[in-house]
Parts: sequence; C-alpha cells; structure tokens
Amino acid sequence: MTTVTISVSDELKNKMIKFPEVNWSAVARKAILERIKFFEKMDKALAKSELTEEDARLLGRKVKSAVSKKFLKG
Repeated sequence: MTTVTISVSDELKNKMIKFPEVNWSAVARKAILERIKFFEKMDKALAKSELTEEDARLLGRKVKSAVSKKFLKG
C-alpha cells in the first residue's frame, strides 16, 4: 500500500483529536474513492457531449450571470 500525506489546518486537527476512536485514514480513503467514482461517472457522461470547452465556458458565464442577477435583486 502506498502512503499519501495530506495537510489539514490546526483547527481541523484539533477537532480530529477529539475523536481518537475514528480511523481518519479510512475516512480519507473513503472520501477519495467517492470523489473518484463521481469524476469517473462525469467523464463517462461527458464523453458523449458535443460541447467544446469554449461552449462550456460561455454556458458557465451565462449561468453565473443569471444567478448573480437573481441574488442581487433579492
């Protein structure tokens, strides 16, 4: 098994210390695996997409603008 080192803030480390019974390595492994599965699903779904990167950028800007307008009105 390979060792990977991650950095956490002092605040997070202090919170983790309060729960010594938790296997934090296992928690991190599970979270990483879940994120990888998500990205693999996204890759599979997007593999059939005909959008170019520029199309995606433009769409993202439009969505961001619409959301900003909605929240700035309220």
